[in-house]
Amino acid sequence: MKTILMCHAERPVADAVIERTAMLAEKFGAKVYVASVAPVLHSRGGPIDPVDPPSAHEQEAGDVAARLAEHHIEVEPLVAIGDPADAIVHLADEHHVDLIVVGAHDGGAVSRFIRGAVGEEVARKAHADVLIVH
Repeated sequence: MKTILMCHAERPVADAVIERTAMLAEKFGAKVYVASVAPVLHSRGGPIDPVDPPSAHEQEAGDVAARLAEHHIEVEPLVAIGDPADAIVHLADEHHVDLIVVGAHDGGAVSRFIRGAVGEEVARKAHADVLIVH
């Protein structure tokens, strides 16, 4: 395993995703891409959500990359705009990653119905292996 795409989202499971990614990257000497996706307001490429702008995702990805770099891991932050699952799969393909690490859905039934579970959708669409962290 040479490359890992870690998908960051500000959720309760985020620290577990970071720690699991760091452990795997250290064990295998893998480079880590830290991805954060700024969502659009609807799935057909609508406007960017003004409450959740790309600049916030750039800051988050940079902060997480700095945390991982403390483990002496080669790391690169990435920011995408669009549907989170599609953007993650695209980034994984673009960077030829061996593993995608995402957090488990931690919302309730209404959230899952409205937004869906990104990790599950990534697992269905990805060409790389996917680790869903709980």
